[in-house]
Amino acid sequence: MKSSSLMLPDSSLSSEDFLSSLMKTIGEFLQVDRCFFYLRNPQTQLGRVPFCWTRDAGIPTVYDEDWKPEPDSLPNEDPMFAAALKTEPSIFIEDVEVTSPEILNAQFEKENFGHRALIHGHVCQHGQLWGVLQPCVFGRSRTWSQDERSTIQQLIQEITPIAVAYVKTHSPQ
Repeated sequence: MKSSSLMLPDSSLSSEDFLSSLMKTIGEFLQVDRCFFYLRNPQTQLGRVPFCWTRDAGIPTVYDEDWKPEPDSLPNEDPMFAAALKTEPSIFIEDVEVTSPEILNAQFEKENFGHRALIHGHVCQHGQLWGVLQPCVFGRSRTWSQDERSTIQQLIQEITPIAVAYVKTHSPQ
């Protein structure tokens, strides 16, 4: 990693333990309120959130026990998810309330996630979306520094093979 302040979990951990531990590592590095990882199988369009860390119990958890079909309407309701499906670069939102509707559906974000600032980290391989890493902040806007942006971009590249392997191993075929 470029940034020496983000220490990755032990690489000898299982993919589940590594990714679970990684949510806390990212959350503490970015000093956010929550960090979760949505993983999906691009062939079946089934997804779930198996990994979520919150700073404290007052922050809502995002977690899905089971793999669920993605709603057909999701790309139309959520411009960030549409961008992710097109494997466009990750999106750094500093304030949900003032971001252009072409980039973000503020009402959708409020109803489904409740955060104010977020990173919509697109985990892609071979032109397909395998997951979205989402650190976020509640109740206030947040500026993402250039170092944080670079670190997250590099981190996403490093964890993509782990995420793809997790999906291939754990998702229903």
